[in-house]
Amino acid sequence: MGMIPQQTKLEVTANNIANANTTGYKREAVFERNLIDAKQNLNNVPGDVEQDDPPMGTYVDFSSGSFNQTDNPLDLAIENQNGFFVLQDEAGNSFYSKAGHFKLSTDGTVQAMDGKYLMGLNGYLSISNEFMKNESGVNNSNAMNLRIAENGDVFINDLNIGTIQIAVTDNLESLKKVSDTSFVTGEGALLNNLPQEEVVLRQGWLENSNVDVIKEMVSMIELQRAYEAGSKVIHANNETLEKSISLGRYY
Repeated sequence: MGMIPQQTKLEVTANNIANANTTGYKREAVFERNLIDAKQNLNNVPGDVEQDDPPMGTYVDFSSGSFNQTDNPLDLAIENQNGFFVLQDEAGNSFYSKAGHFKLSTDGTVQAMDGKYLMGLNGYLSISNEFMKNESGVNNSNAMNLRIAENGDVFINDLNIGTIQIAVTDNLESLKKVSDTSFVTGEGALLNNLPQEEVVLRQGWLENSNVDVIKEMVSMIELQRAYEAGSKVIHANNETLEKSISLGRYY
């Protein structure tokens, strides 16, 4: 295997390790594209040396991570492996995520840590300021009794204020990763709302990253050794070539 594939694997492995503690992160891995893809891509790979390396691609491992209990009422974990929280930015673009660490904004909307809105079945999930007032009439988010049922129904002081939207797909490979924890729909992707009777949410829990740090570290060490060995071979070949060119000048 040449230097470019080794470099790609190193970068992917390093990113997995960096996100080992990122809530809802799904590890990535590298694969060699099939022969047809390789033939189609060879003309786009510069240099004769690189053409011996099949083009590399990455895929996402969507297996579930372990669950961690936090007791934070706005921390949520989805037990359905193919289910995702639906998020939306201010421009109306939709994103899908397993990262269930949410916060309550000053305007009462429930948001992801990056500011995207958590979607309910009827739009943004929002909590009226009236529910956040304590007995003295002062806003205090701790004053409300927030309960989220397993099926996604949201209750404030036993009043149902909405239902969390959970999207599901049978074709996980069609999702495109756009950040460490966010995905968008790619070609052929079809996401539907998961029926409420099939939704299983855990309030006060988070899904951890599915990265196995020990395995990734072992892989990193092996890749670094292979990369260093490859670098030495290339360096030695370059020196031999330079000597040959120098000798040729005298004839």
